[in-house]
Amino acid sequence: MKYLAPALCALLASTARAEEHVSDAETGIDKPVFTPTNLKAPFLEQFTDDWETRWKPSHAKKEDSKSDEDWAYVGEWSVEEPTVLPGIAGDKGLVVKNPAAHHAISAKFAQPIDNKAKDLVVQYEVKLQKGLECGGAYMKLLRNDKALASDEFSNASPYVIMFGPDKCGTTNKVHFIFKHKNPKTGEYEEKHMKSPPSIKNDKLTHLYTLIVKKDNSFELLIDNKSVKTGSLHEDFTPAVNPSAEIDDPNDKKPEDWIDEARIADPDATKPEDWDEDAPFEIVDQDAEKPDDWLEDEPLTIPDPEAEKPEDWDDEEDGDWIPPQVPNPKCEEASGCGKWEPPTIKNPAYKGKWTAPFIDNPAYKGVWKPRVIKNPDYFEDKTPSNFEPMGAIGFEIWTMQSDITFDNIYIGHSVDDAAAFRTETYDVKKPVEEAEDVKSKPKPSDKPKSPSDLVFMDDPVTYIKEKLDLFITLAKKDPIEAIKFMPEVAGGIGGVVALAIALIALIAGSGSGAAPSKEDIKKTAQQAKVKATEVKDKAADAATSGAQAVNEEVNKRTTRSTGKAE
Repeated sequence: MKYLAPALCALLASTARAEEHVSDAETGIDKPVFTPTNLKAPFLEQFTDDWETRWKPSHAKKEDSKSDEDWAYVGEWSVEEPTVLPGIAGDKGLVVKNPAAHHAISAKFAQPIDNKAKDLVVQYEVKLQKGLECGGAYMKLLRNDKALASDEFSNASPYVIMFGPDKCGTTNKVHFIFKHKNPKTGEYEEKHMKSPPSIKNDKLTHLYTLIVKKDNSFELLIDNKSVKTGSLHEDFTPAVNPSAEIDDPNDKKPEDWIDEARIADPDATKPEDWDEDAPFEIVDQDAEKPDDWLEDEPLTIPDPEAEKPEDWDDEEDGDWIPPQVPNPKCEEASGCGKWEPPTIKNPAYKGKWTAPFIDNPAYKGVWKPRVIKNPDYFEDKTPSNFEPMGAIGFEIWTMQSDITFDNIYIGHSVDDAAAFRTETYDVKKPVEEAEDVKSKPKPSDKPKSPSDLVFMDDPVTYIKEKLDLFITLAKKDPIEAIKFMPEVAGGIGGVVALAIALIALIAGSGSGAAPSKEDIKKTAQQAKVKATEVKDKAADAATSGAQAVNEEVNKRTTRSTGKAE
């Protein structure tokens, strides 16, 4: 499936809009000026000045939450121009303003979007101005029902499609999840796309496009490049349609069923000459002591070059004994000390006797339950006929702020979405890339995020930044903190104790005099206390986070965790 080129009229419109430009004072790069599109669609959003008439931030609590402080949607939203690599002058987007907070906002459609017997195209821009280490940037298309009209948007709001990037710890993927209604039970089940592609994690604007065809095929594009194609029937788990036949759950294996293919020969007997007590190894009777073997020489001797330390106190420290070193005479001979003949494998050894195995004459084969028709079987031939959608929402948690969403298209025309892309993303992309090249710092000046730091480059900064990030994460979600930074969770006490001890010792010896034994003992005790304090601090953060989330295992759900629908 190929993403079609935009229509000629769209190209002309884009050219006309591109005539107005301004020059960036800092970079000197010529930038186009934002002009709203003339394209029409069931839902098209460029976050113009009247955006607040369409979008409503949510201040609800997450479903089943008991803590207003940690689980309410307290994250703020703003519509503003990007501060990092802006591509079009005056082009504003919806911006996540708070790190480590829950955000939720939604906009209702003027009319429900129903794609029955139609293609569905969902497209939007995502700009990670501060990158993304742990957070989501996906959208939800909400089901058009009574709850949509009466309830405030939350994680429990029923959705039809969830689409977009998500990254934290080992998770790095672009979601495409749709909710499918079982025609027999009326229950909804999430269907997750298999083998999702990875997100684009830099500070440039990236365009995410989802096309679902009425023939049940789909295509996912990033920056107008196809990264995933497939079928709603074949490339989602659990499968849309259940198996036509299943194992009979009531069928039981008969008690006399023999499923052992081989057994020990019941007629076999141990040979009379089989000695089970014979040892595995015996002394080599033919071995002879080498002529140069030094039986009177010890393996080690006192180090002749060792000297008693000047500060050694016999009354306090005991008699000084020089350390042992290998006897140099033993290195020149075959060996030293008492000679003993080596052992060899016993040719008479046979071990414990066991009967040989033979084919089981009573074997009936591997038992399997009988197969019956699946009473819950159904066949949905058109899963692409999604339920009507009444709104779009962003319901996310993220450790990074300034995630920007812009130029959202939801409709049925691949051509219109392509034309919209030509007017927006295709215009800003080369400008942003040029700005990115000009603004890149020298390697030596490049600031690093905690995930980029290298211990050997700056040990103190490495430890401090890693610890600060771990504690921040642990206060919000201890489980996510441990998953995201296991190296800190496992080694925080030992690493910090070592660092403090080293720093203290170096500082103590700054006068030029070597630290005394009492100083070393005192410093070690202080390091131990400091390490305990740091370890307790991290533990307290994890504990407070655990109490805050209560019975929730992971606050960053990538899907609705509300009540069963």
